[in-house]
Order: sequence, then structure tokens, then C-alpha cells
Amino acid sequence: METKSQLTSGLGYWLNNSVTLKLFVIGLLAVVLLIPSFQIMSLIQERQQRQRSVVAEIGRSWSGPQVLGGPVLVVPYKTMVRTVMGEVEKLEERIQHLYLLPEELRIGAETDAKLLHRGIFDAAVYEAKVAMDGRFGALDLAKADVAPDQVLWNKARLAIGVGDLRGLKNSPAITLGERAYEPETEYADIGVFSSNVVVAPELSGEPWEQLPFSFTLDLRGSESLRFLQLAKHTHVDVTGNWGAPKFFGAFLPDEREIRDSGFAAQWEVPHFSRQLPQQWTAAETTIGEHIDFAGSDDVYAADPATAETPAAIASDKTHQATGFGIQFLQPVDHYQKAERTAKYAILIIVLTFVALFFAEVITKRRIHIIQYVLIGAAMIVYYTLLLSFSEHVGFNAAYAIASVATIALIGGFIAKLLRRRRVALIFSAILAIFYVFIFVIIQLQDMALLFGSIGLFITVALLMYFSGRINWASDGTEEVAAPVS
Repeated sequence: METKSQLTSGLGYWLNNSVTLKLFVIGLLAVVLLIPSFQIMSLIQERQQRQRSVVAEIGRSWSGPQVLGGPVLVVPYKTMVRTVMGEVEKLEERIQHLYLLPEELRIGAETDAKLLHRGIFDAAVYEAKVAMDGRFGALDLAKADVAPDQVLWNKARLAIGVGDLRGLKNSPAITLGERAYEPETEYADIGVFSSNVVVAPELSGEPWEQLPFSFTLDLRGSESLRFLQLAKHTHVDVTGNWGAPKFFGAFLPDEREIRDSGFAAQWEVPHFSRQLPQQWTAAETTIGEHIDFAGSDDVYAADPATAETPAAIASDKTHQATGFGIQFLQPVDHYQKAERTAKYAILIIVLTFVALFFAEVITKRRIHIIQYVLIGAAMIVYYTLLLSFSEHVGFNAAYAIASVATIALIGGFIAKLLRRRRVALIFSAILAIFYVFIFVIIQLQDMALLFGSIGLFITVALLMYFSGRINWASDGTEEVAAPVS
């Protein structure tokens, strides 16, 4: 009959040397290491948010994202409205507005973009020279049920929308018909756009078949340059020196050319998708901006919730204009790549622990669970190295530095534990393959899922092969690694 001390000794031996228990503890440790890996993700997002706030600060100092709309011809007219108060009925004179959009609009823009630095963060800003010309068609008063003597021609206004008026470098000369006009600041709150450049043209009331216009805006902006599609036919031609543009919005360019030294893009946009009539009447209105950002993953994309809010017109409908344009992306967004890399943390940890366990069993040298914890900690610190170095030297160089440092640290530790340099070199090579595999997946876009699936299949096949060399029925290992001095 076994004594109590013999039972205790046998239980202790099983706890220290059971392969099944060791696997369970290793699996539990991998799950526990998910906690610091989630904290790494939070750290990356915090640094990313800090970058966004710095970019927003630079934008407030330089000029924000620019959106250009118009021109829109606003013609006020008098109308009589019947009101009833109790038993008293009377007529009141009120002012309504007739809005006319261009028949044709041509836009030519030349952009000069650059990076502004604040600390370790960069923001893409630009200067642009935007030339606009086109023509208005005839104003149809009969269709609007407005008599010519009701129109207040001396109060007509031409409104041009500019997203951030601080970006205007000078006062533009705006030609309408045969005369040039300077913008009048007292009419800037006319209400067509959230911020307006307004002129007061001299219209005699004589009917016109065509009313040409032209002007040039010399402005500054940051992050993006957008255009509202308001005319029956809109042609946009944009060139620039930025090698990483992103075309976004309701319409993509019909023609584009992107080089390292710059880009060129052209849009031909008809009015069929426009949500605005050619002319309409209302007491007041705001032409809002509706841009579809669905599917956009850029950290600098505008938030539709902060776009201009359209005001309801008399018919309780909202007039909106669709937008499109260019976003000036930074060539390397190391935060996005670091975040994608951190998502594979549990995969690297599990594969490393499994490879280490196989090396332990095959070499018959036991590795203490505390030493597994230290190796797991080294792989978590890897991501802080990657993040911190990427902010200074770029993602690729940071990935190489963090990977080499981590592989050398863990490889040297394994060599000390197992006292077999060859096994440590093989383990280091396996760990290097893991990091190279993740790096390749991070660089790929459309092929990432395919290469990732093939790589995982090969990994499972290798694990199955090496597991066949292990005697799972054995009670334990034969040798114990000497303690680390």
C-alpha cells in the first residue's frame, strides 16, 4: 500500500512533468497574454488619435479641407402671402428667392502639396490655383410663376461656396457677363453655402440666353480638395505633385495618371445624378454636401456628421449636392500597419509556444513555465518597439529592428536554456519565418487572405509532422535543464 509521502511525491512529479498538463498551462498562458496584446492595440489607437489631433491643429492654423461649390445665382422677388389671424384676413409682402444653377461648369486646378511637421507627426497640406468658368442659361420666370415686375434685380447675388474662407490667399476678381466684380463681405451670410464668397452683379432685368462667368481662386487647404456637382455638365481637370492621391466621393475620374512625381485626373459629370433642379424657388435654402464615404478606411476621411447641414426649404425638402475630389494621403501610414501587425499577436505567440514545446519534448530538456512567461513578455514588448521606432524611422525599418532584436533575445535565451546552439539557431530561424510571413501579409492587399491561408495550412502540416515524433504516452522528460545562472 502506498504511503502518503509516496502519493505526494507522485503527484508532484506528474504536475512538473505531465505533457498534457504542460500543454494546458501553455494554452492558458497564451490566452492570458491576450490582455497585454489588447493594451498594445489601445496604445496604437491612442497614438493614432494623437496624430489626428495634431493634423487638425495644423489644419486650423493653415486651412482646413476645402470644398468648392457654385456659382449659384440668387435672384430675390416680392410675393404677396395671404394670412388669417382670427377673423381678420390680410395680405403681406414677403421676399422669396429664385435659385439658378449653371448650364456648364469647367474647373481646372493645379495643386502643390507638401508635408508640414510638428514633432514626430506630419500633415499633408497644399496650395491650389483653381480656375472656374462656365455659363448660366436663361432664367425662366414663367416656370417659377414670377412676374418680371416682382423681381428685385438690384438685390441679385452670385454665391460661390468655399469650405474654409481662411484659405483664400487674395480676393478673387469674379467676372459675370462682361463685368468684373469684387466679393462683398456683407453678403457672406446669404445662406446658399455654409461659407460663401458673394458678389452683387448689376442685372438690368433684360432677358439673356447665356450669362458667362469666370474667376480664379488662389487658396490653401489640408487633407482634401473636393468639388460639388451643381451644373448640368461639369468638367474637372486636376493636376498635382502628390504621388499618393486618393480619389473619392460620388464620382471617380474618367481618366487618371498617377506617378511618383505627381498625378493628373479628369472628371466628366452629367446632371442625371444631381439631386438639385436647374432652378427652384424658396424662402431660403442651403445647398448641403452629401458625400458617400462608405468603404473608406483612411484615418483622415471627413466625417459626414460634420458636413454642412442643409436647411429645409419651403416645400419641406432638402436640396443636396453630391461631391467628389482628391484626398492627399500620406505615403506610409505606419499606425495602420502596426495595428494590423498587432492583430496577429496571438498567432505568433501560439506558434512560438508550440514550436518551443516541441523543441522541449524532442530534446528532452524541460523548460519552466516562468521561462515561457518571459518569452511571451518579449514577444509583447516587440509591438511597443515596433510602434515607437515606426514613428521615427518608418514602418519597414522599425519592423526589421524590432524583429531582429526580439529574435536575437529569444534565440539567445533558448540557447542558454537548452544548451544546444543548433536547436537555438533552428528555433530562431522558425521565429524569423513567422515574422517574415506576417510582414508579407501586411504588405499585401488583395492577396493577403490567399497567402495567409496557404501559410497557415503549411504550418498545421508541419505541426502534425513533428507531433508524430512525440511519445504522448510518456510520463515525462528524461532530463531537466540546468537553472539559468
